[in-house]
Amino acid sequence: MDLRLEVVIIPVSDVDRAKKFYEEALGFRVDVDYSAATYEEALGFRHRGAASYRIVQLTPPGSGCSIQIGTGLTQATPGAYQGLYLVTSDLKATRAELVERGVEVSEPFHFGPEGQTPGLDSGRNSYNSFASFSDPDGNGWLIQEIKVRAPGR
Repeated sequence: MDLRLEVVIIPVSDVDRAKKFYEEALGFRVDVDYSAATYEEALGFRHRGAASYRIVQLTPPGSGCSIQIGTGLTQATPGAYQGLYLVTSDLKATRAELVERGVEVSEPFHFGPEGQTPGLDSGRNSYNSFASFSDPDGNGWLIQEIKVRAPGR
């Protein structure tokens, strides 16, 4: 069997505000921005008859998985999602770029014998260093540094 996770729906309260954050602050590419009216015009059929329907699909740089935000997509509460992961090969550089773009990113941290510890993993071992941030609705993201993937990935 061959399965890939390709889209995750993120609950947001203001689609335009979230789109601006993901596109401008995080550098995600906008793949789709359809409303019920543009869907009907582009595809020639009505989408579920929902007048308020809107879907925006965005993809992180280099990712095979996208996110979708919009109206009429989910009943989840905006800000309810925590622990969404983005992966980078250089946490220090990625964090610096996000901070430069205006994103409030935590200082790096890792997990040691005493639990969560400030700073990058001393050996910069893959899967061990993190930083965190939230989108405008409070959905929580982690950035994880992976320099070398575990076998089978």
